[in-house]
Amino acid sequence: MHITSAFDSGNIEVINADARPIELSIRQDNNSDFYQWFHFRLEGKTGDSYPLRIINAGKAAYPAGWENYRVCASYDRQNWFRIEAEYDGNTLDFTVDLDQPSIYLAYFAPFPWERHLDLLAWAQGHDLVQLETLGQTLDGRDMTLLTVGDAAAAKHKVWMIARQHPGETMAEWFVEGFLEALLDDANPSAQSLLADTVFYVVPNMNPDGSVRGHLRTNAAGANLNREWQDPSMERSPEVFLVRQKMLEIGGDIFLDIHGDEALPFNFVAACEGIPGYDKRHAELEETFKRAFVTASPDFQTERGYDLDKPGEANMTVGTNWCGHQFRTLALTLEMPFKDNDILPDPIEGWSPARCRQLARDIFLPIRETLKVL
Repeated sequence: MHITSAFDSGNIEVINADARPIELSIRQDNNSDFYQWFHFRLEGKTGDSYPLRIINAGKAAYPAGWENYRVCASYDRQNWFRIEAEYDGNTLDFTVDLDQPSIYLAYFAPFPWERHLDLLAWAQGHDLVQLETLGQTLDGRDMTLLTVGDAAAAKHKVWMIARQHPGETMAEWFVEGFLEALLDDANPSAQSLLADTVFYVVPNMNPDGSVRGHLRTNAAGANLNREWQDPSMERSPEVFLVRQKMLEIGGDIFLDIHGDEALPFNFVAACEGIPGYDKRHAELEETFKRAFVTASPDFQTERGYDLDKPGEANMTVGTNWCGHQFRTLALTLEMPFKDNDILPDPIEGWSPARCRQLARDIFLPIRETLKVL
């Protein structure tokens, strides 16, 4: 039996390979107490069963995320299915029954760095796309912005950023689906939007954390979604560079794509607690949510985060900063790590395919919201 995580986004430590179950531990993000993301490969004998135990699960960033959680698994790194797991408040236990000699196991289906680069290369081949490198991360990776549409002629500007928290890989699966639909010449919804709207898309806000196998932070240990009020090139260049571009360009809608460890639903969080929140903010939010419910059975508005009280928003959060700075619609879209309890999938749970489909369904709420701006 052999276990390794020495690859892109890999994260696990073998504590005791001779124990039964085999004892594993998730590494913390660099310079941070955050951890929950895992991704590793197990190699063994076909037909054998391998009981595994993550011994530090109970002290992870979001212990509630392990409740009713099922592990993502794949033999070919293309098709991912779920393995049942048990959480007792301290450890996460699951058993791998090997049908092939080697299997990959992860907190959610990974979105590899090579796939990110392939997405950028594919997108830039479209006549409507401009690729721009805004600068570099602390590990020297590019921060890339895709501009989709005619910026000079557009009436509206929509921003979409994803994966501030690198372990939330569903966010980049969402962006991939969004770009594929937006650049589909046969998609009337996309063509209608692009007639008067330009999209500014950052598919991966945290390249370093993604490759390092972090849950929530960048190379310096900074939680990027708490850096928006005062970012710096020394600690959070990712936010500094994107924020600088936002201030230069402006925008009408700001969408920040995330995943939630504990809640098995798709929902949005708004900026109701920012200073100066008004009826216009509320109208735009309700328009967006109402249209999204109409467009997608996977989206709902009954479950989500508690609302901030007036004037008590955390202004270091991207959505709050954008909503206040630009006085317009700013939303955080959250997808589940587990499954969507409204429409559960017993084989795959919430999956890359469902992320991509939800992205295709977001065209209607964007269009309806732009109508009332």
